[in-house]
Amino acid sequence: MSPDGMWSIGELAGQAGVTVKTVRFYSDRGLLPEASRSSGGHRRYGPDALERLRLIRSLRTLDLPVPEVGRVLEHGDGLADTLQDAIDVQLRELGSQLTALRWREAALQLIRDCPAEERADRLRLVGRVSTPPSTAPMARFWRGALPVRLSSRLVSSILEYAVPLPPADPTPAQVLTFARLYAIATAPCPATDPRRSAGNRIDDVRRPDVLYDGLFDAYTLAAAGLKTNRAPERGQALDCFVAAHAESRGLQDSTEFRRRLNGLLSRAADPMVDRYWELTGELTGSPEPTLGAAHEWMRASLKTDVTAAAG
Repeated sequence: MSPDGMWSIGELAGQAGVTVKTVRFYSDRGLLPEASRSSGGHRRYGPDALERLRLIRSLRTLDLPVPEVGRVLEHGDGLADTLQDAIDVQLRELGSQLTALRWREAALQLIRDCPAEERADRLRLVGRVSTPPSTAPMARFWRGALPVRLSSRLVSSILEYAVPLPPADPTPAQVLTFARLYAIATAPCPATDPRRSAGNRIDDVRRPDVLYDGLFDAYTLAAAGLKTNRAPERGQALDCFVAAHAESRGLQDSTEFRRRLNGLLSRAADPMVDRYWELTGELTGSPEPTLGAAHEWMRASLKTDVTAAAG
């Protein structure tokens, strides 16, 4: 440091253990203001420059982008809070990068370890999924399948069950399961395909909220039977299920209504949607039955009831 307490750019760089080019880079971007210029036009830095340069280097070591470093430095009085915000952002970005790497690793292991004759098909299947994986296609799939007049409250509830979150640290098998779910959700769906709108298949429903609120109640009642592998049967769960369908149409539960509903639900059944729910259960590994499994149990219970009434 010169007698006037100022640093030349070379002296500052030497004290900080960086190159002159580095000091000039931060100066040119306004992170390290120069105090003055010498008579020859050379940069001069004040006594606080060394500590500021060391702080800049520390922030950059954490991989904070240069604009973010500048934002932290501008809030000297609130450095702790500003730094915490910047670190939180960086941690979120790093978490996303780590998730992407874990999924990429599991996907590579999946393709490497599968039989040679399956490798090309699995590569195409897994290659369609973004990294890190996005659940947006599954959400769009179900939003398009639900009645347009269904309340946002119920849409959100259904999506919570129907769109499984991908594991942050997946196994190769989970990558394959998610890729199969993704393929179902993004498959072309012609106008005549029953998957186009599950809600429209129930064509005479006047009050969709009444229907889906009632279905949630029925599925909750059916869960006990599903967990114990009980065969589909008559009972409170079935009565609740049928009542939801009848009330949403402004009708009364009756033997004839159950017969007609059984036919309607049988025609609306879609193996691809059934497969979607099966894969969802595999991916989550939850002991709780999926909504799809509960629906199929209720549909089988209704068929049993209708068959018994006809006999």
